[in-house]
Amino acid sequence: MEYFETIKCFDTEVYNLSFHEKRVTNTIGLNLNLQEYIYPPSSRLYRCKLIYNESEVLDVQYFEYTKKKINSFKIVFDDKIEYSKKYLDRSNLDTLSLKKEDKDEIIIIKNGLVSDTSIANIAIFDGTNWLTPKIPLLKGTTRARLLKEGEIIEKDIDLNMLKFSRKIALMNAMIGFDILEDYSFFS
Repeated sequence: MEYFETIKCFDTEVYNLSFHEKRVTNTIGLNLNLQEYIYPPSSRLYRCKLIYNESEVLDVQYFEYTKKKINSFKIVFDDKIEYSKKYLDRSNLDTLSLKKEDKDEIIIIKNGLVSDTSIANIAIFDGTNWLTPKIPLLKGTTRARLLKEGEIIEKDIDLNMLKFSRKIALMNAMIGFDILEDYSFFS
């Protein structure tokens, strides 16, 4: 089985490495010092893709990064989707993403609850707190950091809570905590 980490590199700095290392440890049971493998090619903003298996780092790739604009979401339902580890094989997510039609991204509802998008964890603002699903598809590194810092709270989020939230945010290694105020949902 092969896995990967998406790591933000900017101005030759590598971001949130300890959270990525912790996820690698949780995934394969080995403590790897990822800093030994990551050498950003320049000071530009890069998405570093570190590919590994149960015993070693297999490859490290760098891609210049430009943030994707996301304003429209297709709500998709799938009670069987599984992506608890950051598998290199994302075919199940890619298949689900095909349902987005002309929308920018999908929001996955699993067992009646909001879980994730295909590329990021999600949070909603209820007017007081930022809430993130208790059971995401993938426990992202930015999500883990924000939970540890007390910036977000885990809670079961149903479709009504999502639709009536004041704001939503997407979070992943590359975009951090990206608050969206202009967005729409489609069933």
